[in-house]
This record gives sequence, structure tokens and C-alpha cells, in this order.
Amino acid sequence: MTDAALAPDTLLARLAAIVGERHVLTDALDTAGYLAEPRELFHGKARCVVRPGDTAEVAAILKLCAQTGTAVVPQGGNTGLVGGQIPGQPVPGREGANTDEIVLSLKRMDRIREIDQASMTMTVEAGLTLLRVQEEAEKAGALFPLSLASEGSCTIGGNLATNAGGTAVLAYGNARDLVSGLEVVLADGRVLSNLSKLKKDNTGYDLKHLFMGSEGTLGIITAAVVRLFPRPRFMETAFIGLKSPEDALALLNLAQSIAGGEVKTFELMPRFGLDIVLRHADGARDPLSGRHDWYVLMEVGAAEEGGETVMRVLEAGMEEGLIEDATVAASLDQRKDFWRLRELLSEMQKHEGGSIKHDISVPVAKVPEFLSRAVAAIEDFMPGARPIPFGHLGDGNIHFNVSQPIGMDKQAYLDRWYQMNDVVHSIVTQLDGSISAEHGVGTLKRDLLPAVKDPVALDVMRAIKHTLDPMGILNPGKVL
Repeated sequence: MTDAALAPDTLLARLAAIVGERHVLTDALDTAGYLAEPRELFHGKARCVVRPGDTAEVAAILKLCAQTGTAVVPQGGNTGLVGGQIPGQPVPGREGANTDEIVLSLKRMDRIREIDQASMTMTVEAGLTLLRVQEEAEKAGALFPLSLASEGSCTIGGNLATNAGGTAVLAYGNARDLVSGLEVVLADGRVLSNLSKLKKDNTGYDLKHLFMGSEGTLGIITAAVVRLFPRPRFMETAFIGLKSPEDALALLNLAQSIAGGEVKTFELMPRFGLDIVLRHADGARDPLSGRHDWYVLMEVGAAEEGGETVMRVLEAGMEEGLIEDATVAASLDQRKDFWRLRELLSEMQKHEGGSIKHDISVPVAKVPEFLSRAVAAIEDFMPGARPIPFGHLGDGNIHFNVSQPIGMDKQAYLDRWYQMNDVVHSIVTQLDGSISAEHGVGTLKRDLLPAVKDPVALDVMRAIKHTLDPMGILNPGKVL
């Protein structure tokens, strides 16, 4: 049973009693940064933004919201790309957008609770930025391998809620593979405390996996026990020019046969993407003297300095005719320069006009086929459109972004977003892939799920949602 919906002033007063008045934001200038996302595709409205300082305050807020039927949109660093963190979006079965939601920002919860070097774990709160997690692991002489372009501002809670991927999945797995325990506040305010460090625990369902990737629709992650790894003593980084994705895939297989699990990163990018970065990014330089149709950024861990492992891979690749040219980073600064070219691929596209983006995955062996078919299909669908497919070849995750034709009106181009999605996603489905590899579903892809998801799986997802959030107050309208 719930209380009648509270008048706005009454709700704000009760929230202020929990977190303090200065942590309940209502002014338009104060809330603006919480109501739009990086690509400006989604703009929202909310009663207020609430910034709890600890788990007890999150629990009290959710208990109050459950009593009053107030919807809650959890938010970390607000770097998500599918609208999952933006309030006031249309909800299926309801008319119009819900403007009575509150944003629950976890950014104040940024403490490190414990570093346990013996068990190689670190217990962190959800509002800690990913970069801080990495830095604290490094101070402890260890590695937290999750790495994203937005790591300076995205938060570990958001990373886990979306099951983030990044550039190290090939060696270490997705975010869910890097966690041994979670603390989660449920829709009714109860706290599920399972901050376990155990590597083995078969006492029933592994509940933490329900919440990682659920985008805040089942519970709010407030803390996690993340796994740490030994740091490679040396990292060898190569920038490689090739003629085709087929050669890149063959080189990946060759590298893994030579270096095994020491291949940490294998990023694929096209020449057009590199051209965009070189054209628009200050100080960017082409690492190779000639032009190549495709490039790979490869990193290999090494026990000793000297680059012998990566050189064995490159020599073998050249002998087999897979590599046209390559260079190995001779310094940390040069390694950063290589990575900057990769990390700016998406950001620099804005200088080329509108960009329609796809975050897809297919089986690794089918990546070349996907690229060939998708590029041809886009050229047929919209002559002059400029595909920029790049991403994590080692795990089959390609960011298939498409820049508008030169001279086309930007809005007219973006109005074709879902039609272009249909073109690309139909090929993904035919190749047994996924229309969301690491960005999540949010609002952007919610209505696409029924066409690509097994109906029984959707029924199970809805049943879990109803069980954990019967009133539908947690991030309504997202995912389902």
C-alpha cells in the first residue's frame, strides 16, 4: 500500500530531510547537466535531482519513493549513449513523458571502502569514476582493466549497470566479469548486501548478475567488490596498416597463437576514420608513412622490456602477407599518441555533420562479412553516406557509425536514424549478432527489442522486473 502522491513541496521537504537541502536540486541551471546526455538525443524533465551521500540515504529515498509512487531514475556520470539515464522519457502504455520522476545521482558516493591486496579485490562505491578506480588499483600495484574513452567522467556504478565493455574485453571480459560482489538497494528500500570477495560460491542463484546490465531497472547499485589483476610488467603497442578486415582477423588469430592470452587489445579502424581524426584533432599525426585501407591498434603484455613478443607477431604477419606496414611505440608518449587516434574516432565525427551510430556485435569470425555487407547496404540505402566502422575486433563488437553525405541537411539525415538502423540491424540479426553490444538498451533501443529478442526471454525479463519492482518506479520506460 502506498501513500497518496505527495505535493511537490512536501516530497522535496522529505527528500531534503534525508540528504540535506543543498543536495536536492530544483533550479534549472543546477539540474540542466543531469537532464541531457552527451549526444543531445534525449532531453528530460524531473521534479528534482537528489544526491545521496551513502547507502543508507539511498535506501531511505527509495523507501519514500515506494510509499509515494515516485519514479526514480538513477544516474552516474551521465555518459550513457542510449538515454537510459535521462528522466522524463515516454513510457510504454502511458501517454506523454513522465515529468514527476526524480533523478538520483550517485556521484557523491565516491569512496574506496577497502583494498585487499591478498584477495586482489577493491571495494568501491558506485559514484567513483572509472579513472579513479584504475588509479587506486595502480597505487596498490595492481590493474583494474576496464577502460573506456569516457573513463574520466563515467562512474563504476554506471559501468556495472550497463555491463560496459571497452578496449580490454579480449583479455579480461566485460564489466560483469570483473566483479565478485555487489551492494544493491531494491525498489522498496531494502539493501541487498553481497559484497563478497569469493571466487567460488554455489549457494543458490548468483544475484549480482541480475543487476549488472539491468540499467537501474531492477535495483540501484551502490557499491561493488571489483577484481584486480597483476599488472603486465611491460606493454608493447603496435599501430598496423592492412588492406582488409579479413587480414586483420587472420592477424588476430596469428597473434593469439604466438602470444596467447598476452594479447590485451586488438582495435580495428578504417582509413576514413583516421582521416577524420587527423583532419580535426590538434596535434594528431599519422603513425605510418603510407595510406592503408584499414588499421589495427594492438597491445601485447610482456614480462620483459624489448618488444620481442610484438615483433614476433609483426614479423609473422608480414611473412604471411597480412601486414602492409607497422610501427611499435618507442615511448609512453608515442603509445598515448596511438591511443589518442583510436579514442577520438567517435568524438571527431561531429565535425563531419550528423552521425547515425550502431553498437553491434557478431561472432568474431563473421566480422569481415558483416562489414562487407553492411557497408554495401548503407551505400545502396543512402548513396554518399560515409560509414566509419571501428571497434573491438577481438570480441566482435563494432561501432558501425555512419556520417552524413557531404552537403546533406543534418536534421534531414538524422530523421532517417531508425530506417538506417533497420538496414544495419537486419544484417546483424542474420549473422546471429546483437544490436547492443556494450552501450545498453535504454530508451533508444527499447522498441527494437521485440523484433530481435526471443519472446520467451522477454517474458522472463518482464517477470523479473515485476517481482523486484512491482510498482514500476525504477527507471520506468527503459529496456522494457
